Amino acid sequence: MLRNVIGKIGAVEVCRVLDSTLVGETMQHWFPDFDRELVRPHEHWLCPTHYDPESGHFRMPVHSWVFKMHGKTFLIDTCNGNHKQRPGTGLAEFHMLDTKYLQRLADVGVRPDDVDFVLCTHLHVDHVGWNTMLENGRWVPTFRNARYIMSATEYEAAKAEAVDSTKPVFLRHVFEDSIHPIVEAGLSDLVEDNHEVMPGLRLRPAPGHSPGHVRIELRSTDQIGVFSGDLLHSPVQVPLWQWSSVVCWDRALSTKSRRELLDFCAAENAILLGGHFENPHVGRIRSVQDSFRIDFGF
Repeated sequence: MLRNVIGKIGAVEVCRVLDSTLVGETMQHWFPDFDRELVRPHEHWLCPTHYDPESGHFRMPVHSWVFKMHGKTFLIDTCNGNHKQRPGTGLAEFHMLDTKYLQRLADVGVRPDDVDFVLCTHLHVDHVGWNTMLENGRWVPTFRNARYIMSATEYEAAKAEAVDSTKPVFLRHVFEDSIHPIVEAGLSDLVEDNHEVMPGLRLRPAPGHSPGHVRIELRSTDQIGVFSGDLLHSPVQVPLWQWSSVVCWDRALSTKSRRELLDFCAAENAILLGGHFENPHVGRIRSVQDSFRIDFGF
């Protein structure tokens, strides 16, 4: 039985497991299209939880989602991981962490060996770290009884970046310590677009932030939940959906995928479960002319 449940999608209970929180970014840097005057009308609901207007800083928690469905335990995205070499400009908050992630996972009633499926929205550094853990000097799968579901497109892109000498060296580190060991252990399922994991659970293409990014749709009874990964990094991207991040692979394509997500959530009254939203982490999307608002909570 799951503990510390934060809400339900139909009959499915959902838990959140925190790894760490990134506090060093400013909206001015993170969003190339940042315009303070466009943010001002939203400060009354963004502040103080989601934005500090004086410094421009905003917090990005790095967390996993956990739920049980059809007798199986699912974990979405595995955060940063511990003891991983992430040197370099902009990566200080990822470098050589020692968090209590596994204890927090146990606090919701799940041990690593209980996990049946790890679902990856994409394969960036802060979404794959706990795929593996260090054991006797080797990176071994953390969730050794699980199938790790990854987009084949995303995997091939990550593999290509790892051997590209023009790319930052940390991409090779991420592939070698957090992605390749899963494939080498025979635990990965590299899936094509629009993949149904099982009835009621589907991976739908949402490229742009990365080449093979997916959103994950969960349907139970009369409810729909969408785990958005990095389609959004901040709730400000709900009304200002045109803003893509500085780390997006294709900003225009990311904007297109985000608009499709928000249109879907508004039309279906779906619960949006953000990959990096601060408390309350989730909400329902409402159409407002050619934009959107978020009503926080389940």
